[in-house]
Amino acid sequence: MIHGGSGSLEDLKYEAGEAEFRESINTILEKGRHRLEQGDSALDVVEYCVTLLENDRLYNAGRGSVLNAKGKVEMDAAIMSGRDLGAGAVACVEQVKNPIAVARRVLEKGEHVLLMGYGALEFAKLCQLETCPEDYFITENRIQQLAEAQAAGRITLDHERVKPHSEKLGTVGAVARDLQGDLAAATSTGGLVNNHWGRVGDTPVVGAGVYADNQSCAVSATGYGEEFLRTVLAKTISVFVEFKGMDAEAAAKAGVDYLVRRVQGEGGVIVIDTAGRCAAAQSTSGLICGWIEMGGEAHCTLG
Repeated sequence: MIHGGSGSLEDLKYEAGEAEFRESINTILEKGRHRLEQGDSALDVVEYCVTLLENDRLYNAGRGSVLNAKGKVEMDAAIMSGRDLGAGAVACVEQVKNPIAVARRVLEKGEHVLLMGYGALEFAKLCQLETCPEDYFITENRIQQLAEAQAAGRITLDHERVKPHSEKLGTVGAVARDLQGDLAAATSTGGLVNNHWGRVGDTPVVGAGVYADNQSCAVSATGYGEEFLRTVLAKTISVFVEFKGMDAEAAAKAGVDYLVRRVQGEGGVIVIDTAGRCAAAQSTSGLICGWIEMGGEAHCTLG
C-alpha cells in the first residue's frame, strides 16, 4: 500500500488533476509489486516506493515539499523493519534529494534512530547520498502557497487554498509484506505550509507516524502531526492487532476512531497485517492511496 496524503480533496482539479494523481499512484504500485514478486524485501520496497513519491512534484515530500515560515524546505522521514524493529529517521533535514534514503542509512548504521538538521545532512553526505540545490525543491506553486498562508496569518496544509474545507495533507508513505512474511513501513513529508522552522511532526517519530512489527502490522500515517504524536497512533493500531486480535481493517478503523475521540484528530492511515490484508481509514473526507492485496488487482482511491 502507498498513500499520498489525506484531507479535503475537492481542489485536485486546481492542481495536477485527478487523472495525474491516479496515474502516479498506479505506476508506483505496479513498480512496487514487481520488486516484491522478484523477492525483494519489504524494507527495500517501501524505501523504493517512497523514493518515487519524493521525486514526484505532486506530493509534499522531497521535490514537492512545502515551505516553512522562512521560505525554506525542511523535511522529515522514517522507515521501520517489522522483522527486528529496526528503525531510522531524520527530521528538519535540508538539501537531501531523498530523505527516506538517509533514514534507511540511519537504520542500517544502527547506532541511532533519529538524526536531525545539520547532523542529518552531514550524515547524508558521509553516506554519499545525493543532495540538491535549494531551487530543486522550491516551485512557484509552493511560493504562492506560502504567500497566501502568511497573508492569512495561518499555518496551512499542503495544497490548501486559503479558505475553509479545502485541506489536503501531503505526507507520503508505504507499507508492505514480502514473500518471507516480513513487514515494513516508511513515511516522508515536507511538513506544513508556513510552519515554524524547526517544527517536527509525527512522520519521523516511531510509533506516531510510522510503525512496523511482524507480530502485528505495518502502519504509515498522514495528518496533523501533533495529534498523531499525542495519541502515538501508529503504535496504537499495532496494539489493536497484536493484543485485541483485530485484522488490518478493524484496527485501522479503531485507530482513527480513537484519534477523533481523544484529540479530534484529522488524517488517515494505511495498514497491512501479518496475513497481508490491506486497509485504510481516515477522519478527513479524502485519502489518496493505492493497494495491491495478496497479489490481486491494483486499486487507487482519492476519496
